[in-house]
Amino acid sequence: MESDNLLIFINGCFDILHRGHIEMFKYAKSFGGKLIVAIDSDSRIKQLKGSNRPVNNQSDRAYMLSSIKYVDEVKIFYSDSELEQLVQKVNPDVMIVGSDYKGKRVIGSEYAKQLQFFDRIGGYATTKIIQSIANRR
Repeated sequence: MESDNLLIFINGCFDILHRGHIEMFKYAKSFGGKLIVAIDSDSRIKQLKGSNRPVNNQSDRAYMLSSIKYVDEVKIFYSDSELEQLVQKVNPDVMIVGSDYKGKRVIGSEYAKQLQFFDRIGGYATTKIIQSIANRR
């Protein structure tokens, strides 16, 4: 299969973008083809991470992500079942998730031809950034 025809899929919150996110998108794009990034809706993030999240709303997050040169398309999902349906519809050649998901169920991975894990770059994490800002007060 031509690498230019590959579909690559990543999903996550991407609330406060940091270098680790960009490195993951760059890694994903190195497979070639089209990179689709699916983001959790605002309501889903509140449910998963608490009432103080997201910091950036889904429209702003989608806009920022679509402005990154590695990202070709951004989708928003509202539930586990919607994420699973999205992955099934996209039917990606490569699905990339953080290495913290090794040994855990990856929603929709059964619809991807290949699952790749991406190791965190340094100590970058959105939660750490938020805590660091809160500690400066």
